[in-house]
Amino acid sequence: MIASPQFNYLSHSEYLHLEEQSDLKREYIGGEVYAMAGASDRHVTISLNLASCLREHLRGSGCRVYMSDMKAKIETANRFFYPDVMVTYDDRDKSTSNYKQYPCLIVEVLSNSTEAFDRGDKFSDYQQFHSLQEYILISTNRQKVDCFRRNDNGLWVLQPYSIQNPLVQIQSVNLEVDFATIYEDVEF
Repeated sequence: MIASPQFNYLSHSEYLHLEEQSDLKREYIGGEVYAMAGASDRHVTISLNLASCLREHLRGSGCRVYMSDMKAKIETANRFFYPDVMVTYDDRDKSTSNYKQYPCLIVEVLSNSTEAFDRGDKFSDYQQFHSLQEYILISTNRQKVDCFRRNDNGLWVLQPYSIQNPLVQIQSVNLEVDFATIYEDVEF
């Protein structure tokens, strides 16, 4: 969740050094860093619910599940973001301990202040990951999940899920997860 710019025009190495030395998390966009605001109870609970489900499903598969403290580096867009949940199974990601560059799945849990960015510019930046197969947006205001999948032609196709269609298909990791699991302990 981006809040406000903190420093101007840092190199990748300066940014990574700053992040290693700080208790704060900052996202990096074209040389500028932006402090991240805290998250709501709903946001944290939803992220943990899905990450836990993914971790259990992928245990022993070689895939790694990361939560909000692992950066995604988009080299071509000159960006570092902290996705709420990210999955990678690419061996090249084993060589970097502070960021990943080859995710197959990214999940953002929406908040009122970040929804437009998550659906717009951030999604556009994430699309530059050639490895990315799915981008999932989860609402904190109601039970609604939007899953964008890259098809065989490289186009992103939306599959919405709602109370009427509550079984979310996460094809990139061959998992079905229901709303009861995603929204467990979330009060509206």
